[in-house]
Amino acid sequence: MQPVERTNPEGVDFGWVMQMTFVTTILVGSPIVALLSLNATLPTWSARAAFAIRVGAVIWFVTAIVLYVYAKRTGAGDGGAGPSADPEN
Repeated sequence: MQPVERTNPEGVDFGWVMQMTFVTTILVGSPIVALLSLNATLPTWSARAAFAIRVGAVIWFVTAIVLYVYAKRTGAGDGGAGPSADPEN
């Protein structure tokens, strides 16, 4: 049986940042897009889709930057291990 690979990323764990960006954007960004669409004139489905993509992209980008800065400052996403933890144990 092959052992499971383990990593001990130095710096920011980009996998964690992207996973949290996805989840946070869905949970927080969807209601924001819905609220902003109430004031917009969106007569067709293509207009609605284009609006959601434009606004959602900005929300995704801002969320990714905020989570990256958070991970860099706090060491989030490292599995709770200290910087001197040995990944072999």
